[in-house]
Parts: sequence; C-alpha cells; structure tokens
Amino acid sequence: MSVLSAMLLGLAMGAIFGMALEKGRVCEGGVIVCQMQMSRHAMLKMFLSAVITGLIVLSVMVGFGLAKLSPKATLFAADIVGGAILGVGIVIAGACPGTVLAQIGTGYKDAIFTFIGGLFGALAFTYMEPNILKPVLTSGAYGKLTLDQLLGLPFPAVALSFAAILIGLLVWLEKVSPWREEIGPNADGVPAESPPKGAMPAKA
Repeated sequence: MSVLSAMLLGLAMGAIFGMALEKGRVCEGGVIVCQMQMSRHAMLKMFLSAVITGLIVLSVMVGFGLAKLSPKATLFAADIVGGAILGVGIVIAGACPGTVLAQIGTGYKDAIFTFIGGLFGALAFTYMEPNILKPVLTSGAYGKLTLDQLLGLPFPAVALSFAAILIGLLVWLEKVSPWREEIGPNADGVPAESPPKGAMPAKA
C-alpha cells in the first residue's frame, strides 16, 4: 500500500469513526463526564461494542492465518501514570483525543481550545520524553506480555472467551441502564412532539 493510499484510507476510517461518535452522542461533553463519574454508561456501551467486535474479528483473522499480532511492550509506569493524567484531562475538558475533532465538527466552540492544548501537550512530551520522561516511563517494563501467553492458550480461544464475558456485561448494563433513558426522549435525533398552543395537558 502506497503512502497516499494509506493516508486516504486513514482519512476515510477517521470520518466513519467521527460520524459514529456524533450519532452515538458519545462526543458530547456531558456524556463523557457522566461516564467518568459512572452515572451514565452510553459511552462505555459503545466502546465495549467496539472492543467485542475487534476481538471477534481479530480471533477469526489470527485463527485463519490472515493476520499476525504485534503487541507493544508492557510498561506499567507509562500505562498507569499516562492513563491517570489522561483520565483527569478528560474530566476537566469533557473531551478526549478521539472526540475533540468530532466536537469541533459538530460546532463546540470550546473544543478548539482543547485541541490546541492537546497539540501543545504533544509538543511538550516530544521535547521532554528523551531525557526527562523516558527513564521514568520505561520503568517496570516486562516486554511484550499478553494474556494468551500467560495462560498458555491460543489467542482466538482467549479473545472469544473475553468477548463472551464482555457481551454479558454489555447486556447487563443495558438492562440496568437502558440507553434510551440515558440519552433522553430525543435519542433518535427527532425532537419529541409538543402539544399545540393552548392545548390542555393530558391528565394521568
């Protein structure tokens, strides 16, 4: 695949991802903050659905020899510290690196400042990482550690088992907290019908 083809494919996939974020309403700041507070779970349900789909597709592709896994090295310090900083930033900004562009596209005026802040953060990391951050972030390195290797089982078996567990969690979450109730009466994007002017409200 040429560089141009890879760029075009990336742009197309990014556009589809952005549309899914907007249609699922998980790019909205309120939805993101509520998820981080664990008071609503629309965002978690959408991302769990994506993880489940990825696990099933990868297990099939790896099982039939159509793909080969290339896991990154496990760096506990980087994962824990970086994840904590990212989580705090998501709560403060009401956005994450994946949703901020969708917010800009849907007209969130403050999202542009979050985007600019992210660029400055990436720039600061680039300059600080080689000499200042690298010794800290690379501590606790355990190499390419994966669950299937630890269990001594084939990846497809572990992936499909984990997908089944996540499906059960997703079904349970939907039962205790239906997505239509979380998002509200305009879940389908169509405003709820309002009674004509002067009409008396219906009695219960």
